[in-house]
Amino acid sequence: MDQSIVREILDKVRAEGRDSLTAPEGKQICDAYGIPTPREGLATTADEAAALAGEIGGPVACKIVSPDILHKTEAGGVLVGVQGADAVREAFDKIIANAKAHNASASITGIQVQQMLSGGQEVIVGATTEPTFGKVVAFGLGGVLVEVLKDVTFRLAPLDRAAARSMIDGIKAAEVLRGVRGAEGVDRDALADVIQKVSTLVTDFPEIREFDLNPVFATADGACAADVRILVETGEVSEPVRPSREEILRVMNRLMNPRSVAVIGASDAEGKIGNSVMKNLINGGYAGEIYPINPKADEIMGRKAYAAIGDIPGEVDVAVFAIPAKFVAAALTECGEKGVPAAVLIPSGFAETGNQELQDEIVEIGKRYGVRMLGPNIYGYYYTPRNLCATFCTPYDVRGGVALTSQSGGIGMAILGFSRTTKMGVSAIVGLGNKSDVDEDDLLTFFEEDANTQCVAMHLEDLKDGRAFVSAAQRITKKKPVVVLKAGRTDMGARAAGSHTGALAGDDKVYDDILRQAGVVRAPGLNEMLEYARSLPLMPTPKGENIVIITGAGGSGVLLSDACVDNGLSLMDIPPDLDEAFRRFIPPFGAAGNPIDITGGEPPSTYEATIRLGLEDPRIHALILGYWHTIVTPPMVFAELTARVVEEYRAKGIDKPVVASLAGDTEVEKACEYLFDHKVIAYPYTTERPVAVLGAKYRWARAAGLL
Repeated sequence: MDQSIVREILDKVRAEGRDSLTAPEGKQICDAYGIPTPREGLATTADEAAALAGEIGGPVACKIVSPDILHKTEAGGVLVGVQGADAVREAFDKIIANAKAHNASASITGIQVQQMLSGGQEVIVGATTEPTFGKVVAFGLGGVLVEVLKDVTFRLAPLDRAAARSMIDGIKAAEVLRGVRGAEGVDRDALADVIQKVSTLVTDFPEIREFDLNPVFATADGACAADVRILVETGEVSEPVRPSREEILRVMNRLMNPRSVAVIGASDAEGKIGNSVMKNLINGGYAGEIYPINPKADEIMGRKAYAAIGDIPGEVDVAVFAIPAKFVAAALTECGEKGVPAAVLIPSGFAETGNQELQDEIVEIGKRYGVRMLGPNIYGYYYTPRNLCATFCTPYDVRGGVALTSQSGGIGMAILGFSRTTKMGVSAIVGLGNKSDVDEDDLLTFFEEDANTQCVAMHLEDLKDGRAFVSAAQRITKKKPVVVLKAGRTDMGARAAGSHTGALAGDDKVYDDILRQAGVVRAPGLNEMLEYARSLPLMPTPKGENIVIITGAGGSGVLLSDACVDNGLSLMDIPPDLDEAFRRFIPPFGAAGNPIDITGGEPPSTYEATIRLGLEDPRIHALILGYWHTIVTPPMVFAELTARVVEEYRAKGIDKPVVASLAGDTEVEKACEYLFDHKVIAYPYTTERPVAVLGAKYRWARAAGLL
């Protein structure tokens, strides 16, 4: 790789005020980074074009070279399959005429005469600068197909060889590249090499805004890019300033474990936000110092009130703001002068209402004084290990291992209600609101080290710094599951024509692929996010992919099998000895295999014997139980025997994920509650939900490299 050649070309282009490279310049850059391109040359006359074609040999492609014509085909600037000197001269004249007709003022450098590529499979390899994630690499079917099918995968740049291979295997048409119907497969290592080199190039040179190789002709013998298109930034290129991990942890530890909290806008008046925050802090059992700030009061709720935060004699770790937006800047400045490290900004009236100027002002104050800010426009936050309830919403005190965050106050209250109804133990509930400062990656950095948190679930509408989020997520997901509900799955807005990488990056597929690259489990909806958060910490990590369904109803078995396919789970191919073992407990009219149908009329002993066998055999890694309500085996009998058997094997050191679907009358609801209480994930009236939860556990385990 010769960076000096690329640097010289890019500096020249930007010095000339251009935002795009010509095709010959693009070829030089490809050559410098070892990206294969066809033989070609630049002709400024028809005779030069004919001579070049003769040197290249065989049919050639002729393409307009103009810094003012990006979309060559639309301008009639491309002719392919041109063969013979006279035909090349004619093509030269025709392309020049078409270009002038398309744009009379266009500066024309000449005609690119290029070796024709054919055969193999057309694919696209590209990179774009995505607003959330920065440099993103794309791979998919090329040519016209990319516009129609948009079968594309994305990853953050730079990426290693394994990630490049995963992009190739990740498109829906991956089988085409492996070879179908007797066709030869393409050289996937050569393709991965091109993807990796593109990712390195755009990382080395951040001023490359967009880079397209379309089409790339992939064959069994290699890969070669027929066309290159490069756009550059004309202005200054800078990376976001990110605090160090140590600095994030220093402030986040004081935010989540404060020794003292000041409430700016504290009040004795019922119905005021400042009154609700004070009540929640005091009644919630927070043991640190609580300082009410109100210039019109001497005492609030039995505690000495201060006119300003600067009047407090000791240190303050957190200031909770419960005052109108117009007073926040002045009070935040006082916090900065006092040395308060963290501010929790409950007030609304900032960027969410169009008042970006006021939000920019408080961000500048925070940076000036080193005050990290949560919010504004939030409901506050909870951290149960410290009995900390710094919010104007209802209190919550059921401690546990799940941390939940949301950008929306309404979603925050849904989280609270679900947690209370399901008795889900919570370590933290945090509102993020406008994310003027503290965001998801700050929280992930804290939760990674927090011994009180075993699972994190996040509702987000956007990511302020997608690259920082991925970095934090990739660290924590090696230890703990992270579930993400990404709201807003609509088109983020195309930025170029359909065949270009920038447009392909303009939808939810980018988030989907990169969240997967980050190792998080994406939830399709709010209820799924909450159920995953509730269930994942209760389930052991599976040791392999072999899943067995044991059901009392054939219909449930079929639906459970479908759900396994939908969630990327593998039903075990039962070996003969295990099949014979199961058959010993199944009536003759039942069915072994997988699903194992024990039929609905069987007594509790049949359920127990088959569950025991499923837990005992080390070749089986997870069990899905399909229960059908009968008088022979009532719901609570099934629940109690299942919990007893699972707990017995846990005591022996055999702990496998067990999920259950219960079909029956209303009694199955109580049975499911009992099973959940005994760490068996169980749902009434659905075959989809328990399998989806198991699928989420598997997605995390695979991403964490635990299988």
